[in-house]
Amino acid sequence: MCGRFSTTRKVVEDVFLAMTGEPFPGEENLNTAPTETAWVVRWKAEGYAALAARWWLTPYWSKTAAPRYATFNAKCENLEKSGTFRDPFRYRRCVVPVGGFYEWTDSPLGRLPYHVEPADGGPLLLGGVWDRWRDRKTEEVLYSFAVVTTPVHPKLEWLHDRQPLMLSRADAEAWMDHEGPPDALRDLFAPRLPGALAAVPVSSYVGNARNKGSRCTEPIGDAVVVEPA
Repeated sequence: MCGRFSTTRKVVEDVFLAMTGEPFPGEENLNTAPTETAWVVRWKAEGYAALAARWWLTPYWSKTAAPRYATFNAKCENLEKSGTFRDPFRYRRCVVPVGGFYEWTDSPLGRLPYHVEPADGGPLLLGGVWDRWRDRKTEEVLYSFAVVTTPVHPKLEWLHDRQPLMLSRADAEAWMDHEGPPDALRDLFAPRLPGALAAVPVSSYVGNARNKGSRCTEPIGDAVVVEPA
């Protein structure tokens, strides 16, 4: 599962420059929650481009802008089965550059949040799918996306039983390859880590989605470093 993530210009700027040729166009948000707007990278006819989209996918065929069920995550096992995610997976894949994502686990003091981030302080590239919905009455256009999740890597099982699809830079390019068949992407769904990660315990302050500042990612204890090998 991926229910919150962080984005800072310092961490994601190089990704946007390298992939789109433009700096990160958004505002920092260290506690992005479902239904909020975030910036993703997608493929357009002329190359990669940044897109502001709501983190809660609305399929193009939906009668309303707000589906009745949760669509901020898309299980990899359901991508080709679900009417909501089938076409986005085939034709509209994207990458969500973030600083890290939050996950909660039980502790003697209650539910404890962790910020999972690359151990080297770089960006984390999450695989996603996006769609474009148009209101037939007002002609309003809504772009939205979902983060793809996979079975968890054994070294992160203590944290949760699912994890977001985490991609290397090469994997990210393959994920967005508009000419590549979706079948070729199935290997990316195996439980895997893109590199060394640090699971940093943070305070319950992040539990309130209205809190957006740097306090959200401040450590309250030692990080758990998870190596891919």
